[in-house]
Amino acid sequence: MCFVEPYQQSAPLVGTVLDGRYRVDTMIATGGTSSVYRGLDLRLDRPVALKVMESRYAGDQQFLTRFQREARAVARLNDPGLVAVYDQGIDGRHPFLVMELIEGGTLRELLRERGPMPPHAVAAVLGPVLGGLAVAHAAGLVHRDIKPENVLISDRGEVKIADFGLVRAVAEAKITSTSVILGTAAYLSPEQVSTGDADPRSDVYSVGILAYELLTGTTPFTGDTALTVAYRRIDHDVPAPGSVITGVPRQFDEFVMHATVRDPAGRYTDAREMADDLHAIVEELGLPAFRVPAPANSAQHAAALTTATTARKPPPVPQHTREITRDDIPPSEPEYQPVSGQFGGVDIDEFYWARQRAKRALVFWVIAVITLTGLVAAGAWTLGGNIVAIL
Repeated sequence: MCFVEPYQQSAPLVGTVLDGRYRVDTMIATGGTSSVYRGLDLRLDRPVALKVMESRYAGDQQFLTRFQREARAVARLNDPGLVAVYDQGIDGRHPFLVMELIEGGTLRELLRERGPMPPHAVAAVLGPVLGGLAVAHAAGLVHRDIKPENVLISDRGEVKIADFGLVRAVAEAKITSTSVILGTAAYLSPEQVSTGDADPRSDVYSVGILAYELLTGTTPFTGDTALTVAYRRIDHDVPAPGSVITGVPRQFDEFVMHATVRDPAGRYTDAREMADDLHAIVEELGLPAFRVPAPANSAQHAAALTTATTARKPPPVPQHTREITRDDIPPSEPEYQPVSGQFGGVDIDEFYWARQRAKRALVFWVIAVITLTGLVAAGAWTLGGNIVAIL
């Protein structure tokens, strides 16, 4: 999956569907010959990684044949240390690979965040890498491009190798691509630089360089250009990591120097032999088990966040307001009917009985006033009729 540089801008392929099945969601990274996208298998509803080659390769039949052959060979491999290949194809002008999506980041991103690793962490990274390579070497396959960008670390601590077969397919295509060398100069074996040949011992050399970088935080050769860096290994040995940084056990110095002997005949014969030696070193030093952390600020995490935040929901069904006129209300239905049976927190029945009590009180006071008036009138009449006798 060759995560080279995080890509933050929108890409032309984002939003398209490759081969009528794989939706391109977000670009994760781009390199010299391809780009990696986070995508979705619409048929299985499964997140996937889509490695899309540049359109210039679509017209090269030799490349397409090699591309298809290498993809089939890698798809047959099965090991926890290998990124699974699900499918391959070409859609218009874009050959592509469909791979297992590793939710996490690259070893390069982890090195940038944390720097050199202690021996037990180095062993935890190299163990799965060599395990995956051993399965490939046993099947007659050579990676040719081992580097931190092609080592992926999941959020669960899984370490996996990506990009098997692509370098060979590109290198044997009619289209020449200097980026194949320029992008991997620090990790190429001497024979890859001088003759272009590669076998399992070439991968061993690259893993040795990778181990050196994990222990020291830097690669052994430097130069003004990538080609200068590549050619320095032809005439110079890789120094012991312990000569650059303190605290490196002697066994790891010997391990790295054995893997990076300039003459392929002096190296480990393949990844299995190198893995066995690493296991013996871990046992001898009593190194503890270690869960390799995924990088916190990875391009993969950024792409996942972008995909989640930009996911579009289905548009809501339009709701039209119904116009109701007075004639639409049934005659038996009051225009307003209290729903709760209350008004201002007081039961409507209370208002009814209060009104009845008010009516009774009014009647009582009217009768009382009439009676009092009658009594006053009667008293006045009696008093007036006997006023002379009184006087």
